[in-house]
Formats: sequence, structure tokens, C-alpha cells
Amino acid sequence: MPLVFVDDRGCSPKAAPIVVKLSPRGALSGFAGAILLQPLDLLKTRIQQGDSALNARNTTIIWRTTKDILRSEGIKGLWTGTSATLVRNVPGVALYFTSLTYLRSVMAKSAYFSAHQRHSPGNSKTVLPKLSGQGNLIAGATARVGVGLILNPFSILKARFESELHAYRSLSGSLLSITRMGPSELMRGFVASSLRDAPYAGLFVVIYESIKRETTYLVPTAYAAGIHSFSAASAGAIATMATHPFDVIKTKMQVRSEDRYRGFTTTVMRIFKASSTAGFFDGASLRMSRKILSSAIGWAVFEGMLLFMQT
Repeated sequence: MPLVFVDDRGCSPKAAPIVVKLSPRGALSGFAGAILLQPLDLLKTRIQQGDSALNARNTTIIWRTTKDILRSEGIKGLWTGTSATLVRNVPGVALYFTSLTYLRSVMAKSAYFSAHQRHSPGNSKTVLPKLSGQGNLIAGATARVGVGLILNPFSILKARFESELHAYRSLSGSLLSITRMGPSELMRGFVASSLRDAPYAGLFVVIYESIKRETTYLVPTAYAAGIHSFSAASAGAIATMATHPFDVIKTKMQVRSEDRYRGFTTTVMRIFKASSTAGFFDGASLRMSRKILSSAIGWAVFEGMLLFMQT
């Protein structure tokens, strides 16, 4: 079935067999983000894996963790786990962008989910389907959780390769080891991931589209790439802070082997007991920095490619 784009009024659908063309663009974005931003992911995981990371200032912990890695592993140590990140993020970003765009194109045909334009559509900076706030929320959450379900085993690998609590030697061997432990181990941390990803992706798309629409109206002469980057960076920052506690819970469940970290409720209680509310924001500045940069780059590239392909 061809992916359908709608015009700026949310009507007059124009079919284009573009779904298969979206995946390589999303994969390229995921590859670039994984390579450039891996040190931020690594530091976040190392900080979150402990029981009481916030006994000192956040910046002190970051610098101390960075120096420990450089001292023991050298500069290349900051890219520990990159191979696992590539296996998770390259197909993950490709699947997310493709499924999100497809869902939006389908939902745009519904009167309930289609957008009601507040401003003139004459100077649009996008060719993506226009949805209402509810539509964007549902599309973003559904696409992100669906991709998370498919790739959860690779999310576990990514976290454990970045953590110093596991001594995996190869991707295939570690995946086989996890698989042998059964379905529960393959899906470990999925509930926490879903509670993070569903609101994150839903809020992100809603905020991104809102900022993009208003910025295009207020600054009609701005470059499309600038608007996309600014909108994505802003949406990424807000959505990240709103959902970060679940990222901490997910990481601990996926990298810690103790029984107290096997269940969602017991993990929450353990974090609160060890560090109170502050413990749920371990590594928040690192995750925010990564999300701001990856969102700005990824969405600018993605929307830019769509605009180029439609011209």
C-alpha cells in the first residue's frame, strides 16, 4: 500500500510509493546519531547503573565517570558499546520514522484525527500529514512502543554493553545467552521502556508539530532546516525531562542482575529508598543533551529528505 501524503489543509491525498525510501534515510540518521553521541549514552548508563549516583553534584559525577573511563580504557573507551548501539538504533530509527509517517498518513484520512489549520497553509515547511493534537499523540506513542517491543532484546544488549557490570565479548554470543534465559529475560525492562517511550514520543510529536507550525507562521522566511531543528530540539528537551524517571528504572532493570531489580515495582522502591526522588533523575542532563542533538539532526535530515523527494 503506498504511503499517502496530504496537502496543507489535511485533504486532497496524493499517493506516493515512498515508504521504502524512508527506511534508508531513517537508518542513516540512526547511524550518525549512534556514532556521534555514543559517549553521552555510555556516561548516562554508567551513572544510572549504581545505587546512589546523586551523592555528589551532577557535574562532579559526570567528570569523575569520564576520567575513570579515560584512565582505564583511553579515549576509545567512550565509544564502548557502539556496535550494540548501532544494532539497536539504526533499524530502530528507520522503523520509527517509517511507521510514524505511515500511521499519520492513514489517520489523516479520518475527520476525527485530521488537523484544523489555524494559520494559512501557503508557506508550509513540511510535506508530512497534518493531524490534531490527539492524532499526533496516538501516532507517536503507538509507533515508538511498537518499535520498542520488536527491538527490546537489542535494547538490553545495548545497555549491558555500555555497563561495566557485564563482560560480554560478542553481540551474537550475548544475544544467544539472553535468549537461553527465556522470554522474560528478552522482554526485561519493556514495561518501563513503554512507560517512558509512549509519553515521550506522543509528547514529542505534539510539541514538535506545534512549535514548527507557530515558528513557520511567525518567521515565514526562516529556512526549513532551521525550523525543523529548533522544533525538534525544543520538543526533545521537554519530552525528555517529563519521562526521564522511567529511563532510570529501565536501565537498572536491564543491567542489574539482583532480584530486587527484576520487577518494576521493586526497582522503583529500591531507587526511592537509595536516593529518594532525586534518584529518578540520574543522568538527566546527559540524556537531555543527547536527545536535543539527535532530535535536531534526525528530524532536520528526515523532513529535509521528504521535502527534496517531493520536489
